[in-house]
Amino acid sequence: HDIPFTVAGAVRSACAYEPELLNVHATGGREMMLAAARAAAEYSGPTRIIAVTVLTSLSEDDLSAMGMDIGPAELVVKLAVSAREAGLDGVVCSPAESAAVRSASGPEFLIVTPGIRPAGASMDDQKRTSTPAEAVAMGATSLVVGRPITKASTPRAAAMAILDDMEQAGRK
Repeated sequence: HDIPFTVAGAVRSACAYEPELLNVHATGGREMMLAAARAAAEYSGPTRIIAVTVLTSLSEDDLSAMGMDIGPAELVVKLAVSAREAGLDGVVCSPAESAAVRSASGPEFLIVTPGIRPAGASMDDQKRTSTPAEAVAMGATSLVVGRPITKASTPRAAAMAILDDMEQAGRK
């Protein structure tokens, strides 16, 4: 999240290591995202560029307190469309916006979804969450799961339960 020149340089540096995914912040603007896409295109490696839209810890009230008179759902879709138009491969958004992003961006667009919480789990500082099965059903292509696994007394069992929940939605 910086000026286009700086982001392009950071993307070039990171692409040399061939990460599968690399994220920028969509709120850096269209020109910044274009610079990131162009820099990544200089490499023949596997790196796909995605843009973070609105953090899952932010609610409509939080956005309003920052001077934004737009709700998370509308803002996420606007940022996702901008990211797609800039040539990025996908976005990071909460599961609450996944279906709208899928509808606005098409079937090939990556939707990486944090804020995943198994039924009955603590929401911690997350405000826009869903279960793994709900996230997959709403169009997420990849799920980001942190504390429900890392803070579990048996992390492997927690991860397996999340995979089981995802299977209920029809895919892993």
